[in-house]
Amino acid sequence: MKHFFTLTCFVFLLFFTSCQSFGQTKADYAAKIDSLIELKNPRSFNGVVFIQQNGKIKYAKAYGYTDFNKKTALKVTDKFSTMSIAKQFTAALILQEAEKGTIDLQIPIRRYLPDFKYSWADTVTVHQLLNNTSGLSSEDLDKPLKFVPGTAFSYSNMGYYVAGLVLEKQTHKSFEQLVTALFKKCQMNNSYYPNTVNSTFLVKGHTVKTDGTFKGNDKVNFEPTHYFGSHLIVTAPDLAKWNECLHNGKILKPAAYKMMTSYSITNTHPLFSKNAIGYGYGLRINDKEGLLEIGHTGFHPREGFTAVNLYYPDSKTSIIVLENQANENFDIAYYFEQQIRKISKESALLK
Repeated sequence: MKHFFTLTCFVFLLFFTSCQSFGQTKADYAAKIDSLIELKNPRSFNGVVFIQQNGKIKYAKAYGYTDFNKKTALKVTDKFSTMSIAKQFTAALILQEAEKGTIDLQIPIRRYLPDFKYSWADTVTVHQLLNNTSGLSSEDLDKPLKFVPGTAFSYSNMGYYVAGLVLEKQTHKSFEQLVTALFKKCQMNNSYYPNTVNSTFLVKGHTVKTDGTFKGNDKVNFEPTHYFGSHLIVTAPDLAKWNECLHNGKILKPAAYKMMTSYSITNTHPLFSKNAIGYGYGLRINDKEGLLEIGHTGFHPREGFTAVNLYYPDSKTSIIVLENQANENFDIAYYFEQQIRKISKESALLK
């Protein structure tokens, strides 16, 4: 009996220790992220880190200030610019129209914009605009195409502007109306199209110079032509809601979602790896490392925002990092975003 009691205690102790060890392992990412965002070298962090899994918040912290001069503390619910994360909203709206048959992704955009002054409208398709294979310059429509459409990758914000024109033409609605309705559908109650009133909700962006000094930006200087691909106003928790909607069948039917998250072209981005990964419609698709990763980045030093939105379908996990600063030294611009991604992938969180 004594031996049985001793053995039972030993088994219980072993079980308890294993559970405790498992719990520590499972939450080790939180402590590591806490330590990470305290670092001052190679730069400081100023923003929000938000991790959600299966609808449950796993990590949510704000660190730093809404305004570097006023020293007003950031909150997790503060509103940031999406920067280029805006592209996936435009792409999803266009795919909804493709489902209805009002937009054909594979025909030249001249069909939808007959009076467009550019001759390349006779060959460039919406598909090529969405996956950045149109050959358009990133910021200037008047420049010649960089290559024959469909033959290479070249990131183009203007491509999303043109795609947005097609969207507005075929829906007979403004992008503001479409985005507002999309946010409402996903219960993104704290996210907005950047009109005159809504833009006042945005935290202040900061440009960090290569010498470490900064310039606060009183307003975002993007024009509405950029909003299709470069600027919407969101909170980190709302981006997690968006991921839940988009990647779980609440926005697109399976066929359209597959189109958005498939790719025919690859490109490199320093956040993900040195190797080229896929580019779908407003989304980078990383299926090269054993763990499917879907997401996008946003960065603009002049406007002073850095943004990353990552989603891992296997565990239904969102990893979102929003900063109201952008570093002119691109080598360290995504330092914290890269490290948070690395910590999360090496932890039990995504297993």
